[in-house]
Amino acid sequence: MSQVEESIEVDVPVRTAYNQWTQFETFPEFMDGVERIEQRSDTLTHWVTKVGGVQREFDAEITEQIPDERVAWTTVSGEARQAGVVTFHRLGEDRTKVMLQMEVAPEGVAETVGDKLGFVKRQVTGDLKRFKGFIEERGGLETGAWRGEV
Repeated sequence: MSQVEESIEVDVPVRTAYNQWTQFETFPEFMDGVERIEQRSDTLTHWVTKVGGVQREFDAEITEQIPDERVAWTTVSGEARQAGVVTFHRLGEDRTKVMLQMEVAPEGVAETVGDKLGFVKRQVTGDLKRFKGFIEERGGLETGAWRGEV
């Protein structure tokens, strides 16, 4: 397993950042390589990704969700193996640190080489930067929210 830890500060309240992150179906708008996500239940999502010309489908289960604090997940079926947590840290009334920690198991030679060259880390960094742009360009208005706990 490869481990990645990245963070970014966004100029929105912690509630707004968290609310937007719970809108999994919008991830393709700021996550490179994510083609589609379907929210199948409160705790189950189905992902379709395409990275480096390789398409993968998998299901991820939300294992922990605490409003304005954290969302944790793990894959439960499909072609990708990963687990992670995103945490939200209030830095001020309108400023939040979003921290993403992930473990990914590369499959095959190409993914293993890409991982060794830092591809996953660069992808996560880019995704967080695009999340920042996405939520800030909306004037700090999230596209929705799910405030339940898991």
